Amino acid sequence: MKRIPIILDGDPGHDDAIAWVLAKGSPMLDIRGVTSVCGNQTIEKTTYNAQRICTLIDLHVPTAMGRLRPLISDPIIAPTVHGESGLDGPALPEPDFELEDMDAVTLMAKLIQESDEPITLVPTGPLTNVAALLMAYPELKEKIARISLMGGGVQYGNWTPAAEFNILVDPEAAAVVFESGIPIIMAGLDVTEKAMIFPEDFERIRALGNHVAVIVADWLEFFYQFHRSLGYEGAPVHDAVAVAALLRPEIMESQDLYVQVETAGDFCKGATVADFNGALGKAPNAKVLMGIDRQAFVDLLAEAIATYGEGKA
Repeated sequence: MKRIPIILDGDPGHDDAIAWVLAKGSPMLDIRGVTSVCGNQTIEKTTYNAQRICTLIDLHVPTAMGRLRPLISDPIIAPTVHGESGLDGPALPEPDFELEDMDAVTLMAKLIQESDEPITLVPTGPLTNVAALLMAYPELKEKIARISLMGGGVQYGNWTPAAEFNILVDPEAAAVVFESGIPIIMAGLDVTEKAMIFPEDFERIRALGNHVAVIVADWLEFFYQFHRSLGYEGAPVHDAVAVAALLRPEIMESQDLYVQVETAGDFCKGATVADFNGALGKAPNAKVLMGIDRQAFVDLLAEAIATYGEGKA
């Protein structure tokens, strides 16, 4: 099996963490590096969380801290969803490795330059680092195979009526990415709200018994507390869909659409606006995921977590 070389970029975050667990547990992916971004919490907290997750899952690849803030806007954080640490819930191991002596964009560029084959970027937070990479190193575009991102929603938002959190945090960065010409897989709210993990699935994962399974189940329990208060029947594991789309594209439904990002406006800043009717006459720039086989998604996640061992830690 030829593995897909990827770079994980995120703001962990419970669903980022589970996405990374899925990525590390799959034999199809070759994780070349990890970078953090300011989003769910401050860059210092998301970077620390990234190191703790990598230590937990024994992912020892070059890891670097991203930019301190979005390209233009002030940071927006989400402690009501992910807690004050950005990853509240079960205790995690302290980092057992040091960060690279370079920033995220420099590390991304280095890994892409050194690769013999195009690399796929998997950003599951705001697109700050990816946009900065594309602006600083435009010559590397041809060495980026695709960008499989979690962000946006072509039907509605979650942080405002029109905007999803990741895009709202840095809409200017998102606009750079969507206008880049690089193939994009967009795992937005249209699909991720259907990637629901129910309480009975938490227990299925916990019953796998290994140390990662127990922590993932606890993460899901914590994440569900917030969503239950909003009337959800489970926890939508948004970010893991961006990884699952690379592993099992056949379990997804999608539409090829031209998507623009609104960077201004009183009501629609951060909205991802899709041209469903071809009114603009422009070629699609994104494969927009619209549906998912929920059970197949749960099975995929459980299979990946089972690779971390048997029995209780």
